[in-house]
Amino acid sequence: MKRTLAAMLAGAILSSAGPALAQGKVIKFVQNGNLTILDPIWTTAYVTRNHGYLVYDTLFASDENNAIKPQMVDKYDVSADKTVWTFTLRDGLEWHDGKPVTSEDCIASIKRWGARDSMGQKLMDFVKEFKEVDPKTFQMVLKEPYGLVLDSLGKPSSQVPFMMPKRIADTDPFKQIDSQIGSGPFIYVNAESKPGEKHVYNKNAKYKPRAEPPSGLAGGKVVKVDRVEIIEMPDPQQQVNAIAAGEIDVIEQPPHDLIPILKKEKGVTLFNWNPLGHQFIFRMNWLQPPFNNPKIREAALLSIRQEDYLKATVGEPEFYKVCTAAFICGTPNAVDAPGDLFVKPNFEKSKALLKEAGYDGTPIVLLQSTTLPVLTNMAPVTKALLEQGGFKVDMQSMDWQTVVTRRTNKGPVSQGGWNLFHTFSVAADILNPISTSYMVANGDKAWFGWPTDPEMEKLRDAYAKETDPAKNKALAAAVQARALQTAQYGWVGQWYGPGAMRSNVSGWLKAPVPVMWNIEKK
Repeated sequence: MKRTLAAMLAGAILSSAGPALAQGKVIKFVQNGNLTILDPIWTTAYVTRNHGYLVYDTLFASDENNAIKPQMVDKYDVSADKTVWTFTLRDGLEWHDGKPVTSEDCIASIKRWGARDSMGQKLMDFVKEFKEVDPKTFQMVLKEPYGLVLDSLGKPSSQVPFMMPKRIADTDPFKQIDSQIGSGPFIYVNAESKPGEKHVYNKNAKYKPRAEPPSGLAGGKVVKVDRVEIIEMPDPQQQVNAIAAGEIDVIEQPPHDLIPILKKEKGVTLFNWNPLGHQFIFRMNWLQPPFNNPKIREAALLSIRQEDYLKATVGEPEFYKVCTAAFICGTPNAVDAPGDLFVKPNFEKSKALLKEAGYDGTPIVLLQSTTLPVLTNMAPVTKALLEQGGFKVDMQSMDWQTVVTRRTNKGPVSQGGWNLFHTFSVAADILNPISTSYMVANGDKAWFGWPTDPEMEKLRDAYAKETDPAKNKALAAAVQARALQTAQYGWVGQWYGPGAMRSNVSGWLKAPVPVMWNIEKK
């Protein structure tokens, strides 16, 4: 039988790709935005965090019940006085370049992460020194007992304490790394990756998963496909059309207005991979006028109405919740904000505060992301609400990666700076005052916006040292109250949303992060 030219070409392509691709064991995954920054310590962007979980591994990880379990660590113990923690790595851990993972690699990685992450910074405040016992064993010596050692090393989301080779981890924490060598279950294929089009990851055949079943981000990271391709496809309608046609396999976060279409597609399954959901936030720049004035920040918070944001961005009430608690409604540290704050705006009081503070009417520069669908409508809502509260607003539209880059600029708006932007966090990132990077108030070391408030840092320290859950809840309430008193930032509602996958795809794990191990494609 004669073969058509198309068939011969297809056969040649499959042959050149090797038997793995011929078997169709390739997952084509669309994230909620384009991936341009590949350093998961330099940025908190979730697309970069997702990349990190493919390439790197962690010492500890959280399971589906948010319990911390060993991952790269085989065993650990702590001294009687709770100040010396000893960690021993598992056998067979190897970097993608074939070199063994060592204690000095892990020590360097913890230090780099600890310079950038909110939990890492607080942990490092308690660290006296690190000691390399042998190539597989190291110690963390504390100045005094600290109750969140494992919670810090096993934190699930941005910024994750990923382990890197020492030569890479020694990179200045405020400069991006130039290598993607990890020890994780996938290997980044730089030669086949092109930002703006796709990123390619091959199965790491030498990776040795743990023996336990997978649970959340913990347990055995068993890879059941040969390749993952992150496809850059910013148009949500194109994503829906592509998954319906079988051109892609997984969408991390389909826009809520397109979920009804996906529900009707016989070849598509919706999956609630992150049951705890997310929280929108509203971040102001403390370094530049007008939000260097606390009264003007307070005026902005008084103009917020959460439901306006939730209706504009999510739409369906089944996928959102008005929640005035900073630490996620339905979790142990949740406490409502006082009065009608975040529920019913007080525009007159906002105007009065602006007049009292001497606001001169200079427009605030509000950054709008246009390529992250769930954020696109946030800025227009803020513009409308703040203008009712007496502000003038200059909304500047740009893609999400430009927002991510521009928010690092501490300069005035005349030099490319900013006054306000929006983002969101998975709930697992913001369950307490230490993990919530928005609550950090140590100036230049704080998250973008750079608040400085010694009283907030005292409260966070007290929380970190406290072991009584009842006292911790009271301290969390005090942290929230202080954040409102200084108008540190605003939280503007909780929301939920399923991912989408083809019906022949299974094994997507429930976790705060969409991970690609355990997934099968039949």
